[in-house]
Parts: sequence; structure tokens; C-alpha cells
Amino acid sequence: MNALPTLAFFVVHGFVILVIAGVWYYATPKFWEVGYMPEQPSTGFNHQIHAGKLGLDCRYCHTHVEESWHANVPAVSTCMGCHAENKLNVELASATDEKVQFIRDAYATDTPIEWRNVHVVPDYANFPHNAHVNAGVSCFSCHGQIQAMPVVVQEESLSMGWCLDCHRNPEDNLVPKDKVTDLFWVQNEWFNKVGDNGALEPRPTADRVHEGQTPQELTATLKRNPPQHCAACHF
Repeated sequence: MNALPTLAFFVVHGFVILVIAGVWYYATPKFWEVGYMPEQPSTGFNHQIHAGKLGLDCRYCHTHVEESWHANVPAVSTCMGCHAENKLNVELASATDEKVQFIRDAYATDTPIEWRNVHVVPDYANFPHNAHVNAGVSCFSCHGQIQAMPVVVQEESLSMGWCLDCHRNPEDNLVPKDKVTDLFWVQNEWFNKVGDNGALEPRPTADRVHEGQTPQELTATLKRNPPQHCAACHF
């Protein structure tokens, strides 16, 4: 009986530690939100074909990312700019005809396509796309290898800690401004593949050169002083 209080002490405190550890690990955006992939209308929009195989610039569809706080979803008329009759070669048109019929139906009935948002920032936080894009933050840094995704998946947690990590050390995510939407260039020139699974990690700053600038000059040109206070995102 004398040992019971000691045993109870370790059992209770061990349980409390396990609960805290479980919440610390599982109750986070990194665990619950990374990998989020909502079901899109019809077969959705295949980025692997459009941004990857065809090499479309992100700004063809997301036309206002350089001037707006929000990355707009394209109107049906934008889709029809390519998918209207005779705009595609016969072989490609016949291969994709059924998959894009929902676009033609929406255009014919003047009905917007209800795309589901993948990257959702809480209402109490603000993320201005234009400020980040114009500062040299590549689409690749937040959205990952979007050109290889048949269906878009949330690649990063979008948590406050993730944002602050970038604001404290922005160099790894800053690229030349003319390359912000060039996903292949960023992937091949700004990152190294490591490990057996081909994971990407930023190249050392000293290895980065663009248009004749030394790495030091380039970094000094790109780097700003990203705010780290609360009012930067919450106002």
C-alpha cells in the first residue's frame, strides 16, 4: 500500500505527458491540413497537363496575383480560350473531349464552375499574394511542385509558425522576380534533389547566380525586411 501513491504519481503524470505530446503533434495544421485534396467538379483541373506538359504560366489563369491580395480563380471564358472548337489539335481535342465537356456546358449556360478552394487562410489572418509575388516569393515555395500534380494537394501547413520561419529567413524562398511563376526554373535552379525519394532542399545561397549577378548581389537585391510583428498578418 505504501507504494501506491508513488505508482499513482507516475501513472497520472505519465498520462498527462502523453496527452500533451499527442495534442502537440496531432492538433496542428501540419498534421491535419498537409495533404488536403478536396474533390473538384468533374475531373477537376489537371495542373500536371496544363502547368507541366503544356507549360502554361500560372498567370494565364490566375491573372491578378501580381496586383491583388487574392489569387483569383479563372472564369469559364478563360478556360474556353483554349478549349473552344478548333483551338486544340484534333488528336488532343478528341482525347480530352469528355473530360472538358463540363467546361463547355458551364459556358453555354453562363454558369460559374464551383471550384473548391485548397489553400484556405483563416479569416483572422491576411495573406496578400501581390506583396509576396512582387517581393520574389515563388509559387513553388508555398504550393510545391504544382506542375506535377494531377489534382492540387496542400503542400504546406500554412500555419503561423511556417509563415514566421519564412519571414525570419526569407532567402531560401526568394527567387529573381522574373522567375516567380517559372516553376521548372525554380525547381531546377534553386533546389537540389536529396535522398532516395528525390526530396528538394534549397541550394546554398552562395551557389545562386542570375543574369550576371553574384550570389551576394542577388540576395541583397531580393531580400527585404519581412515584418515579424503581429500586425503584419493580423489587422
